[in-house]
Amino acid sequence: MAVMNIINIKDTSNKLFYIGGVVRDELLGIKSFDVDITYAGNAIEYCRGFGDVIQENPEFGTVRVKVDGREVDFASTRSESYPHKGHLPVVEKIGCSLKEDVLRRDFTVNALAKSVSTGEIVDYTGGLEDLKNKKLRVLHDESFIDDPTRIIRALKFSVRFGFELEEHTRRLQEEYLSDINYDMSYKRVKKELIETFSLNSNLAFEKFINENIYKLVTENDVKFTDVNIEKLVNDYNPEYVWLVYAGVIKDLSRLPLTKIEKKILDDIPQKVLRNDFEIYKAFENVRIETVLLYAILKDEASARRYLDNLRNVKISVTGEDLQKAGIKPSPKYQEIFDEILKQKLENPQISRCDEISLVEKYK
Repeated sequence: MAVMNIINIKDTSNKLFYIGGVVRDELLGIKSFDVDITYAGNAIEYCRGFGDVIQENPEFGTVRVKVDGREVDFASTRSESYPHKGHLPVVEKIGCSLKEDVLRRDFTVNALAKSVSTGEIVDYTGGLEDLKNKKLRVLHDESFIDDPTRIIRALKFSVRFGFELEEHTRRLQEEYLSDINYDMSYKRVKKELIETFSLNSNLAFEKFINENIYKLVTENDVKFTDVNIEKLVNDYNPEYVWLVYAGVIKDLSRLPLTKIEKKILDDIPQKVLRNDFEIYKAFENVRIETVLLYAILKDEASARRYLDNLRNVKISVTGEDLQKAGIKPSPKYQEIFDEILKQKLENPQISRCDEISLVEKYK
């Protein structure tokens, strides 16, 4: 929160504030790296008076300026409405009062403001008390109807900070999840799922399933799994951590998945893998996330056997070796490679000379 000590801005108007997560984090003793400053009024007009404006976004009243060689983002106070429930809000007024601005936030703990010039905490919603009690409280009864992704954000905050929904907010969440309007921005849903599941927490997953939060994504029933997903992720370090968790839902058709993400899901074997050869062939050309999802959805032992014992097994015999042995190129090559692979899976100590000897049997 020391941005104002680094750059030379004199806030004689007492209209500059830190708002939201940065204030919450400071009060929790957590360092924040993304610090925006809000001006109680029109920030674009304000910033033109003292800095070199780099970029303006009049639609949202935001501006980036360079002051003393440092780039700083400023936001105007603004009020919003949700004419299309579940989708992005519409800005109604740029330069509204500070109170109007904080009242558009998701939870009271994120609606705290701190004066840049005096350090005074401004609390219009009881956020300080809720922060003290580790409670998440929405600011109005239609909060989840306006923006269902707030339900996933609440899950994220519960895992990161140990917060719990206060009772009325919990009832509002349960009511919404019992009668969901699926016309919502699934790009935003995916963003929140990525942020939440990237925390790699069994607790987050347990709450996601048991509190029916998964119903934001699918109308199908999803059962909790006993597989320790957090340990799987820690053991094998996949890139798409969020998908290892979310893939348990199976039906992710509403989410805007990338080609890679779709392939991860499409490549999950649907059958039971009966032996090392079947395990190897099923996983040799897929991403690790696919293997982990098979572990969760089908058989953890087979997936771990591949990752721990089989995936580095390689045969050294090539098509050139087969030709040198007098075997003409044909589909038979693959049969030979597979037979040698089966032998090597049974005995990884087989040498190249041993493999060549096996080839001789097929001449």
